[in-house]
Amino acid sequence: MVSEYEIKKQICDIGKRIYDRGMVAANDGNISVKISDNEFLCTPTGVSKGFMTPEYICKVDADGNVIQANKGFKPSSEIKMHMRVYKERPDVKAVVHAHPIYATSFAIAGIPLTQPIMPEAVIALGCVPIAEYGTPSTHEIPDAVSKYLQYYDAVLLENHGALAYSDSLLAAYHKMESLEFYAELLFLSKQLGGPQELSKERVEKLYEIRRQFGMTGKHPADVCPNAQAGKPSCHGCKGGCSSSSDGDLVAEITKKVIAALGK
Repeated sequence: MVSEYEIKKQICDIGKRIYDRGMVAANDGNISVKISDNEFLCTPTGVSKGFMTPEYICKVDADGNVIQANKGFKPSSEIKMHMRVYKERPDVKAVVHAHPIYATSFAIAGIPLTQPIMPEAVIALGCVPIAEYGTPSTHEIPDAVSKYLQYYDAVLLENHGALAYSDSLLAAYHKMESLEFYAELLFLSKQLGGPQELSKERVEKLYEIRRQFGMTGKHPADVCPNAQAGKPSCHGCKGGCSSSSDGDLVAEITKKVIAALGK
């Protein structure tokens, strides 16, 4: 069994990775790991994730209350968001929150990552919705994220950043890394005239491959809310699975109709 100290070292290593890759700046981001039903290790607030040592890491209970923290350190102010993920997704053992440049740019622009452009991203992530904006360190963000937890293993946070979670710390980090790579490819392909999307048939084949692999977590291949409602799956909805309201949808349809009439 891995000791708490070793897990703390792993958290510091992942913190350095997200810092070195430019996924966080200054003291941004936070990481947590579940070690028992009522014990969680997490990064402290107000420190750079690229320069942590095991002594920095705090321990909290399922309500975010401090169990142990060395002098001068206290848990991340975003711990409420992490605790909501653990509460509603018992399969999750680790959570990573960061501000990767490309993914966060999509979150700021209000564009969910739903275009099927790369087999690996389709299999690993499916699509990535945007959780509505919430004030950091309040219950607004956990409440916004909550509605997506049963369908996805990663979400963008409107005007904020990205959140990834999985059954191990390394897997959660890999989802964050994959999310950023997907966002960067999508951004760059748009500069080249727009991506050539995979067809619905090809997406379905990739979904089947994922099912055959027996991959864990939540994914549109298994639990797409649109597919369950008899609508096109996430990769075919062009963002319809995002947080847009009915009013936004009507406005978008009206815009397209007017554009067509003007041709």
